[in-house]
Amino acid sequence: MSLMLENKQGLIAGDGILPVEMARHAKENGFEVICVSLANDNLKELKKYCSKVYSCHPGEMTKIENIFAENEIKQVTFLGKVHKRVLLQLHKFDKRAIEILKSVKRLNDDEVMLLIVNEFEKRNIKVLDQTIFIKNLMIPSGVLGRLKPTESQMEDVNYGFWLAKEMGKVDVGQSVVIKDKMAMAVEAIEGTDMCIKRGCKNAKKGAVVVKVAKPSQDKRFDIPAIGLRTLKTMRKYKASLIAVEANETIIVNQEKVIRYADNHNIVIMAV
Repeated sequence: MSLMLENKQGLIAGDGILPVEMARHAKENGFEVICVSLANDNLKELKKYCSKVYSCHPGEMTKIENIFAENEIKQVTFLGKVHKRVLLQLHKFDKRAIEILKSVKRLNDDEVMLLIVNEFEKRNIKVLDQTIFIKNLMIPSGVLGRLKPTESQMEDVNYGFWLAKEMGKVDVGQSVVIKDKMAMAVEAIEGTDMCIKRGCKNAKKGAVVVKVAKPSQDKRFDIPAIGLRTLKTMRKYKASLIAVEANETIIVNQEKVIRYADNHNIVIMAV
């Protein structure tokens, strides 16, 4: 049985273009979007497509729940980057958020997000698959640009894919940086771009970046995504290839990303 979508949709937006794309696609298809914004970089764009935008800190759980209750929101989508470092800012968390965090054994992504999802669902708010409104941004397998990977690069891709999946099993991160079949960096709390910077500094030049979904990826949160910022970081630190998992990864601004990769001799592919 397919999910019946409510006309009024909630959006919890981190930074980046993804939440803006969701709001735009939803509005173009006749949905009203009520947004809780947890970042500042995309506020102006979100306001173009959302009927209401509220700014909140990620730790203001009671305020966020009250906003959705007042607006009679029954379905919510999480999209956009919320940096894990907010978990180090407990002085900004309300009593309710602190209670939720205290019940978590480990402060890794999946455990925290599952608890938040469960808290919403206790209040009859369903958290949706992140891709429902942006399925057109998911990438099929193949080389996306004009540059093809070399044999040695493919060896690094295969090793990186395996390593990233292993890291995903224990919910450490989704990205790894490889050079000559050696791990230069594994993503931790710093996020993909900083992982690329750290790994490329170790590799000097020609590093391979691999980003995958976790083996048991919950599509309600943390679906892997890359965009122009990722490619610009790679260029700055002289990485040569990025491989993402096919049919499991979102690429924002696909045409611009592929053009940028081609113009700067970066291989971009989905495996």
